[in-house]
Amino acid sequence: MPPKHVPQALVHRAFLEAPAQAFVTVLVTVLVTALAGGMGWGIRGQYGHETGAMIAGLLVALVLALRLASHLPPLASARAVALATVAMGFGGTETYGQTIGLTQDAALIGNAAALGWGMLGLAIKGGIWIGFFGLFLGMGLGGIRYRVREMLFLMLALIAVQRVGVGWINEPFDPAHRILPRIYFSDDWRWEPDSVLKPRREVWGGLLLALAVAGAWCGVCRRDVLAVRMMLWGFFGGALGFPLGQSLQAAHAWHPEWFQGGLWTRLVPHMNWWNWMETTFGCTMAAVVAVGLNRNRKLIAHTVDPEKGWTLPVEFVFLTLHLGLLVASEWGPFPRIQAIYDPGLHLGLIPLVAVVVGRRWPAWLITVVTVVPIAGKTFLVRGIENPVAIGWVGTVGTFWILGVLLLGLPLVWASLSAAWWIADQDREPDSGRSLRRTLLGSAWVYFALNFVFFDFPWPWQPWTARTPNALFFMLALFALTAVALASPQARPGWVRGSSQ
Repeated sequence: MPPKHVPQALVHRAFLEAPAQAFVTVLVTVLVTALAGGMGWGIRGQYGHETGAMIAGLLVALVLALRLASHLPPLASARAVALATVAMGFGGTETYGQTIGLTQDAALIGNAAALGWGMLGLAIKGGIWIGFFGLFLGMGLGGIRYRVREMLFLMLALIAVQRVGVGWINEPFDPAHRILPRIYFSDDWRWEPDSVLKPRREVWGGLLLALAVAGAWCGVCRRDVLAVRMMLWGFFGGALGFPLGQSLQAAHAWHPEWFQGGLWTRLVPHMNWWNWMETTFGCTMAAVVAVGLNRNRKLIAHTVDPEKGWTLPVEFVFLTLHLGLLVASEWGPFPRIQAIYDPGLHLGLIPLVAVVVGRRWPAWLITVVTVVPIAGKTFLVRGIENPVAIGWVGTVGTFWILGVLLLGLPLVWASLSAAWWIADQDREPDSGRSLRRTLLGSAWVYFALNFVFFDFPWPWQPWTARTPNALFFMLALFALTAVALASPQARPGWVRGSSQ
């Protein structure tokens, strides 16, 4: 039953919804969330692990908040989206390229044991990755107040627990003497005893222990049921999605004859199987998370108490500090900063603490903080290393034009979007308008940056290995645009699907 203080008009409307209408609502939510996850995770592949994964976290969280939690005040929904976006980057610390290799490397084709072991490794790593996303999404939507000291303590504890877990599960690691951990999912002489291998250090054990500790703390100490349930749904989505996505790529490696004849004759030469693995992973994990949140929609908060936050100067200092460390670790000649600030949990420390206490930080996180590394990497690749050809303005003119288009415009959009969201906190009772505007802008900005990165794979031009994925991203973009423009009524999640 709904809470007693909820307006009766909402209750009556909820129970008058036809089952078919409720089913369609849920189906649309799951499908659009899947498209957001597929597009976001497919784009992530071009931009790296932690900061690239935040694109998928942002798009998926925006869709879910819009569909199931737009009744929340703008600040509350911004916090939920921001927490989930940051947490999606934690799993980026994991190495998985060699794990995928166990399922498709030429030397291992036909080795069913290596295939199964590799898929198991992908399931564990994928589960950890999306488990963090689900946990923090639930923390943001469940209505439990997490204070700054609690978040600081939690993140410092998780960093320490990760180190313990790596030492416990991912050690010993001495590849020079062929000594590897007992449970190891990367290149291993067990599978290729006569090969020259370069095994990579794994950290999944530390992250798994950190995820378990975080979930236990939320469940036992904070009684946050939604956070724990969404952690489990996220783990399931990642554990299903990563092997499922890789199954497509492995199937092509093991049985190329399956992909001959008919439409495959035209598609296969242009298929980027790795990117399709990522896209399939993203679709699957996002769909599972959407199903999980919908099934637990009654646990989504219906009201949020107003609170005091940091002053603007304090928030701006933390924004400057984080962006400075982020830029230095991404592009600066500072190996120590990179070693300290690059791992996912370390990278999330300042943002998560600032998000739970700041009134402006949540909006900054889902706009400015997320777009800076993506716009920067796009400009580095397509503005400096392999610049887009603009012959009529010369080299210097090309540099400045691309700087404006690839760096300036995304940052202007992000700044305006953050300003609008912050302004909505004082004038809007719910977050529907803020969510729609940010989802629309985010989808188009990240699609456009990736499209430039892909070297403009227009479908009417000769196809490249980027074209099929670009077509899928276009489909996802149109779906996200339609959802953002549909202006759904701001109603609590328990009302939206109450007939089920």
